[in-house]
Amino acid sequence: MTCRVYPAVAAAGVLVLLALSSGCSREKNIVPTGILEGDKYLMERGTELIAKKKWFQAREYYRQLVDNYPQSNYRPDAKLGLGDTYLGEKSSESLVMAQNEYREFLTFYPTHPRADYAQFKLGMCHFQQMLAPDRDQTETKEAVAELTLFTQRFPQSALLEEGRAKLREARNRLTESEYKVGYFYWRNKWYPGAIERLKAVLKNDPEYPRRDAVYYYLGDSMVKMGRRAEAVPYFDRLVKEFQESEFLAKAQTSLKEVPEEPPPPPVKKAG
Repeated sequence: MTCRVYPAVAAAGVLVLLALSSGCSREKNIVPTGILEGDKYLMERGTELIAKKKWFQAREYYRQLVDNYPQSNYRPDAKLGLGDTYLGEKSSESLVMAQNEYREFLTFYPTHPRADYAQFKLGMCHFQQMLAPDRDQTETKEAVAELTLFTQRFPQSALLEEGRAKLREARNRLTESEYKVGYFYWRNKWYPGAIERLKAVLKNDPEYPRRDAVYYYLGDSMVKMGRRAEAVPYFDRLVKEFQESEFLAKAQTSLKEVPEEPPPPPVKKAG
């Protein structure tokens, strides 16, 4: 049988074609005659090929193992291998296929020893699709959600350190997007909008590395609106939390310019 693959015009069409193409390749049994443990043979060959980054060839072996050996002990690892072959290709279509494989693994094998790997890789599928801060952040939000779930569910995972680093990077991207909106409002002198956005940045991501910029523009926006007393805590936090910052001198100057609060009036004694 000859498989014909036509150009896809929509994401759904692409997924259908990918599934059909993989189905065509499975019609031929690739386990040599005489092999007693076909599942083991398929797993070993798939692992050898994926190590060489031969994604499509490795997928052939993993797919036959998953489809033809439902009771095999190698089947969960082959399922993950399928996800890895799609993730390795890094195209928008293959990343969607990778997500499907990892999600199915977590559905069928939620307590498997490699469930942490599946959850981490699911997060990385979205991580690989993150866009620049000034563009749509849907995939960034998904990456944050999946990687947060990974760190919460698998605190003992050997991948935890890497997962936290990737989560921090994804959160930085998402927060940077919000910060840029606040900065845009500040630059265009719409200070109420800047204050609202920049306060949200600090609330949603208190560990954002560029907090010094947020503190400064937030405080400066309040100063511009005549709310100097409210600006002081932000300038003060900038000075205390950052020994080096391009905004440090400006914040120190602003603190000196803010007038001190007048002392309260003396309390009159009765009689």
